[in-house]
Amino acid sequence: MRKLIVSNLNDAKSILDKNLNLIIPTETVYGLAGNIFEDEAIENIFKLKNRPATNPLIVHIKSLESLSDVAVDIPDKAYELANKFWPGPLTLVLKKKQTISDLITAGKSTVAVRVPSHSTTQSLLTMLDYPLAAPSANPYGLVSPTSSAHAYRYFGDKVDVLEGGKCDYGIESTIIGFEGENPIIHRYGSLSLEQIQNKVGDLDIDNMANSDPIAPGMVSKHYSPTTPLILAEDIHSEIEKNRGKKLGLLMSKTIYNDRAKSTIIVINNKSNQTLAAQNLYADLNHMDSLNLDLIIAEKWEDSGLGKSINDRLSRASINN
Repeated sequence: MRKLIVSNLNDAKSILDKNLNLIIPTETVYGLAGNIFEDEAIENIFKLKNRPATNPLIVHIKSLESLSDVAVDIPDKAYELANKFWPGPLTLVLKKKQTISDLITAGKSTVAVRVPSHSTTQSLLTMLDYPLAAPSANPYGLVSPTSSAHAYRYFGDKVDVLEGGKCDYGIESTIIGFEGENPIIHRYGSLSLEQIQNKVGDLDIDNMANSDPIAPGMVSKHYSPTTPLILAEDIHSEIEKNRGKKLGLLMSKTIYNDRAKSTIIVINNKSNQTLAAQNLYADLNHMDSLNLDLIIAEKWEDSGLGKSINDRLSRASINN
């Protein structure tokens, strides 16, 4: 009888060695993985997710020393960032080695690559003779999974899941590309802008591209629950506009004590950015299971991880 959720690394390796796909845990979100050198496994990632072929995948390698296996002409600042933040939630977009398939890079001359810090996946990568391509393990455009249960809910018995517990960071990696030596942010993520700036100084922002993105997470509509979501500057005003509906509230700072209306469901009220980021997708997944009419999310202060949270909620919002 086939296992759906596996915990044995030898079983996980066997699945991948057969050129099948496997959902793996990372410190950010769970990823839908496949051998980067097997086109069938890569093509199946796009099919399972219903992901456009124009949207490139992230390659996961086991160590900084493996970077030269997938990338060439690597800028000095890329090495500075990798030495500081790898293993961890940083993805670098670099000139690809010719052995990297155009399927992975969406035909581009660059490849997105990172070293995950999750201990289970680190151990798995050291057992493999190849890196793994692994976008988030969700149908394209929906909320990313931060637990094996979320991933299983999306894919059921179509893909085996390697158990790795709850993800430590809860939102995707920060993506940095380069023009020469100049770093550019292509996706806000689990490393804040300030953390990157502290290492390499000021950098440009280029994080919107619907038709031909250089990196994942750049399209305007993404990370969305199936329940309509509004990102609000003034959450009380949005509540008043939607009286009579079954509402879920995702708070950043406002204390909401009006319990007289049974239609109001307060899921989250955290002033801690780290915890809010860690729980963001879990909260959205939970709200999606409650048969709500609308989710109203309160905008965060636009600094630190608040900028990353706002980015995800903005792309998920119906008023985008």
